[in-house]
Amino acid sequence: MQHQAVETQRSDSAAAGLLAGLGAYLLWGFAPLYFKLLEHLDAPEILAHRSIWSLLLAIALLAVLGKLRSVRAVFCSRRTLLALLLSTALISTNWLIFIWSVTNNHLLDASLGYYINPLISVLLGVLVLGEKLRPLQWLAVLLAAVGIGYELWQFGRLPLVALGVAITFGFYGLVRKQTPVDSLTGLTVETLLMLPLAVGFLFWTTSPTSNLMNNPWQLNGLLLLAGPVTLTPLLLFNIAARRLNLSTLGFLQYLGPTLMFFFAVLLYHEPFDQAKLVTFLFVWTALAFYSADALVQRQKRQKMRRAAL
Repeated sequence: MQHQAVETQRSDSAAAGLLAGLGAYLLWGFAPLYFKLLEHLDAPEILAHRSIWSLLLAIALLAVLGKLRSVRAVFCSRRTLLALLLSTALISTNWLIFIWSVTNNHLLDASLGYYINPLISVLLGVLVLGEKLRPLQWLAVLLAAVGIGYELWQFGRLPLVALGVAITFGFYGLVRKQTPVDSLTGLTVETLLMLPLAVGFLFWTTSPTSNLMNNPWQLNGLLLLAGPVTLTPLLLFNIAARRLNLSTLGFLQYLGPTLMFFFAVLLYHEPFDQAKLVTFLFVWTALAFYSADALVQRQKRQKMRRAAL
């Protein structure tokens, strides 16, 4: 009976984790619909508001959770603070590129970037952490590189938005993985470090919408919504990460860029020519091999656990 109760508890925990993971990636996938409502504003101005309102909401959540001291602990550790300073530069650049891509009709490129991101992370593991790639992983990275090379050959230029999104988020994940800070505390410190630049930009810019007193309440409401839009999927992701294994999370991460892809092509009618199709087909094929490798490794781990038991 006790064993059965434990199994039921694990099943319930996994179900809650799956729902949280789906919620997180669905919200990330639908995020372009929100930023599209602000396309009449410049991307740096949207970024400034996003960092300010995310910071205020994050501080409120830490206060409710009784974890405000965790922020002070970060500032007492020089090494941790320097790591978060680097992660701040990376995530703010990633946010800026993503916001610009949405408001300037390059959502398709951003979608490609988030598809490429898992492969960039694998490659960083090799180059930075000294990890070894398995054959299917090498094949996946090679196919993605061929797809990007094809676009370079067709247009004479690299897909800079896609690569910018993938590389900044890949390095961000690498830095945060090696920094002993929970996600909410880390994001609070990151947005706190962004605060001087964000406030300075809003005071310095000549944009008439930078002064909230001059804006209609509908616009101010949208700007304030940047806090929940940023933090809600992050908190759901944290719940999912504690309850699901990494391979399951790995499959869920394709949900966000897939939604972005369909929004870009079907809703916003961004051009999707043959060259783009070939690039995406190479990347999708690469992800199929990458996912197949993840499944094989998961099955091997499960067999080893059963053998150990």
